[in-house]
Amino acid sequence: MRRVVAALFAALFAVLLTAVPAAAQTSLKIMVGGIDKQIYLPAKLAAQLGFFKEEGLDVELFNSTSGSQAATALLAREVQGVVGFYDHTIDLQAKGKFITDVVQFSVAPGEVVLVKAAEADKLKQPANWRGLALGVTGLGSATDFLTRALAAKAGLKMQDYTLVPVGAGDTFLAAMQQGKISSGMTTEPTVQRALSSGTAKIGIDLRSPEETRKALGGDYPAACLYMDRGWMEANKPTVQKLVNAFVKTLKWIQAHSAQEIADKMPKDYHAGDRALYVQGLKDGKVQYSPDGLMPAGAPESVAKILASFSPNLQGKTIDLAKTYTTEFVVKANSGQ
Repeated sequence: MRRVVAALFAALFAVLLTAVPAAAQTSLKIMVGGIDKQIYLPAKLAAQLGFFKEEGLDVELFNSTSGSQAATALLAREVQGVVGFYDHTIDLQAKGKFITDVVQFSVAPGEVVLVKAAEADKLKQPANWRGLALGVTGLGSATDFLTRALAAKAGLKMQDYTLVPVGAGDTFLAAMQQGKISSGMTTEPTVQRALSSGTAKIGIDLRSPEETRKALGGDYPAACLYMDRGWMEANKPTVQKLVNAFVKTLKWIQAHSAQEIADKMPKDYHAGDRALYVQGLKDGKVQYSPDGLMPAGAPESVAKILASFSPNLQGKTIDLAKTYTTEFVVKANSGQ
């Protein structure tokens, strides 16, 4: 009799377990301004490592051709977050739009100015860009901002050169090979592809904080996750989970080699050449933040650099405290 009762209790317990639904995951949509670019690698890597699911999140990543398009999707409320450059938070606030950086992916732009190999010595100097067509990802993108900042520091005005939107990858390489641009700003894995083909040489390297300071005159932390400030304030528990996942990803990057990172990424992100992809990671790994925190004094530096050329910031007072927050990152690092 005891065995029968025990069996009945066991069966009842099993039924109850199956009747309890699994914990519901919170769904989120995030737009990435070039999902296969290494500057935004933490976004896809977090998914590949399973860190979103660990936090109870169902994150859908969408791709856009440039950061400016991704920002537009956020403002249209098509997505809850954007993986793009921090400078957009300042530029958009000048236009009356408040978005906030909640976790910093990188401490440098991770971008490279590539110049035509035959004229590399001349074109390495932005002062010699007068009258030239310069390639950027898209108009209004971070590569647009950075190219204008470099030109302004060299004494050029906006009318002294032409910016040409050429995207990245194959379209960028084609524009360089066909002579549509003399110089262009891009990132990995496009950089290694251009160098290996002999099409271009490095003119200005913005992959480390040190080289960025030399070129721009100050710090320029770039890739981050930003959100509409109102949505962030209304959904803090969800934002915290998302930041937790990204901070874990950044720490994972610091603890693993370029080869190990490449192994975790989809093979099509390698653009057909894994060795070049790994080399790009080796050369650019220094750009990634070790903890997701905004470097001290960096927002002021970015605002100053943007103001050096952007008419959007002329006569505007920017509340930098609303362009980023360390609230979630501090908690993520402390394990709370």
